[in-house]
Order: sequence, then structure tokens, then C-alpha cells
Amino acid sequence: MFYLEEINGKKILKSSILDGLNHFFTTRESIIKTKEIDFEKSVEENKQDICKYLEIDEKNLIHPSQTHTSNVDVAKIGLSSYPDTDGLILTNNEQAVYLNFADCTPVVIYDPVNHIAAVSHAGWRGTAGMIASKTVQKMEDEFNSKPENLKCAIGPAISFCCYNVGEDVYRELSKTVKDFSRLYEIRKGSIYVDLKGINKRQLIESGVKELNIDVCPYCTVCNNNLFFSYRKENATTNRHSAVIKL
Repeated sequence: MFYLEEINGKKILKSSILDGLNHFFTTRESIIKTKEIDFEKSVEENKQDICKYLEIDEKNLIHPSQTHTSNVDVAKIGLSSYPDTDGLILTNNEQAVYLNFADCTPVVIYDPVNHIAAVSHAGWRGTAGMIASKTVQKMEDEFNSKPENLKCAIGPAISFCCYNVGEDVYRELSKTVKDFSRLYEIRKGSIYVDLKGINKRQLIESGVKELNIDVCPYCTVCNNNLFFSYRKENATTNRHSAVIKL
């Protein structure tokens, strides 16, 4: 279940499925990523508040250079540059990792047995590239994670109600799961797809237990008062973020 908390009076979102992992999704109030001058002061203040909350230096609050790939890397102490990377696995206690979103799907994966975690950026391209499944596989291959032990939270994103796509995107997404029948609808001649649902299905087909997956009910378009939406806000550069710290 998702629930709201605050950092210094500013809303953040958490999932009870990830109890044991220091994690949250920022909101419009707690924004830490922007290219807009009007938000720069808020971003700096919020980063300071978040680093204090996480008990880390700001240099250890890191994020990859997201480019809508399905590339997954592992965070390394002292390294802050991860080019062309849309999934980052955290295995150390010194760093915190965040990725940025404004309609795309955040997927947070936690292994409570090995105490490692990851965040992946699953827009339609990342979802078509099966980045959630690739993150699970990398955690399994390199850190001996067992998919049945993993806890996953699929965060705020554009939802089934609002995500209409072209036929080319529909075709690419339909190839990524065994049964696509309930993950799309035709409404008044337009194709709508369930990006959160597709990522959930990919996780299940990777061996994650369905009861260990929490899907956020918030839609970034419908709940634009809480989260940023690239579609609704005319290609805004503001982002909400998924943050993890072991």
C-alpha cells in the first residue's frame, strides 16, 4: 500500500511493501530535478533536506544519465557518472540513488535477504526493452538474488486511464509478456495501454511473486497536483524522483 509522509513539511510517497528499505518518491513539493529557473531554489533546498534525512553527503546522492535505454548498472562508491543507464542497483550503505520521472514508470526492487535494491526507469522504450526483467536478472546473476524473495514497488506514472499510444508502440509492448489481452483497450479508435500493468506482468514472469508487487494508484496526469506530467504540462522539465538508500 502506498502512503504519504513528509520531509521537512513536504510530501513524499512510500510503499509498505518496501519496509526495510529507506525509499520514497518525491512530489511537486519535494522536487529535486528541474531545468526551470523558478524551481532551482526549491531543488537545492530539497536536496539538502533529503541528504539530511538520509544522513549522507550530497556528493553521495547520485543518479544515472537516463536516455530511455534498458541498460542496468551497479552503483560504485566514488563514482557518480553512469551514462546511457536507466537502471541502477545499489549494494553499499554510503550512497543513495535516485532516478527521475514525469509520466514514465518507476520500478523499485528490493532484496531483503541480500539487502540490495534497485531503481529502474520504465518509459515505453524501457518497458519494451524489458528493463524491469533485466534488473531482476542482473540482481540474480551478480548478487545471487532470488526472484521469489524480491519486493517491488511500481511508482506513480501515467496510468491505463490516460496512456494512449500509436500502433507501433502497442506492437512493441505487446511482445514483452506472454498474455497482453488485459493490458490494452481500444477506446473510440485509440489504443490505451497499461504501462504499470505491463511492468508488473514482466516482474511476475521473471519469478517475482504477485503478492510482493505494490502498484501505485496515482496517475501523473489525473493527480497532476501531486506529481509532474510530461504530457499534461507541455513537456515540462520538472521531475519527481524515486529515491533509495540502504
